[in-house]
Amino acid sequence: MLEKSLTDEQINFILKTANLSPSSFGFEPWHFVIIQDKDLRELIKPVAWGAPLKLDTASHFILGLAMKAPMVKHNTKYIDYMMKDVKHLPEDAIEMYSKFYREFQERDFNLDSDRTLFDWASKQTYIALGNMMTAAALTGIDSCPIEGFHQEKAEALLKDKFNIDTNKYGLAYMVAFGYRKADPPHPKTRRPLEDIVTWK
Repeated sequence: MLEKSLTDEQINFILKTANLSPSSFGFEPWHFVIIQDKDLRELIKPVAWGAPLKLDTASHFILGLAMKAPMVKHNTKYIDYMMKDVKHLPEDAIEMYSKFYREFQERDFNLDSDRTLFDWASKQTYIALGNMMTAAALTGIDSCPIEGFHQEKAEALLKDKFNIDTNKYGLAYMVAFGYRKADPPHPKTRRPLEDIVTWK
C-alpha cells in the first residue's frame, strides 16, 4: 500500500458498510478504532508482528474490537439498550427476544464462559470486516486483514494508551486500507469452486 490517502467520503463509505452489516440477533457487538496518529501507530508495532509495514503505509488503519461478556451476555444493560433504544421493540417483543437470546446462549451454542462469548462476538465482527473489505475492493481500494498480533499485549496497550475499556472490548483483528504500490507479481490462487461447494 502506498502513502496515498482515502478521501473522507471513501472511508465513510467503508465504515457505513460496517455500520449496516448484519449480526446475530442484530446486536452489533463491535466497535472500530481508526488509528491515524503516527505516534500511536508506532506503539502498535511491538505487539503486532503482522502489521509494521501496513502501519507505515496504510491510508487508514482500523482496530476491530469485539464485545466481551459484560456487554453481550443475555441479561446486560447493552442488550437491553439495543432492544429498547435502538430497535424500539415493544415490551412483549423484548420479552420474547430475551427468552430466545438466553436460550441461544445457554442451550443452543453453549456460550457459557467469557471466552466463548468473546469468540461469538468476534464472529459477528468479522461479518463487518468482510463487508468493509468487499466495499473497498469494489471501489478500487485495497485492504489487508491482520491477525498477526499478541492479543494480551495488544489489549494491555489499548487499555494503557488508547483509553479502551478492555473489560468490555477485546481486539478481534486489525485491518489496513489504502492503495497498492504495484500490482502483485502473481495472480490470486484459490481452490477450485467444486472443491469448496457440495450440491445435494
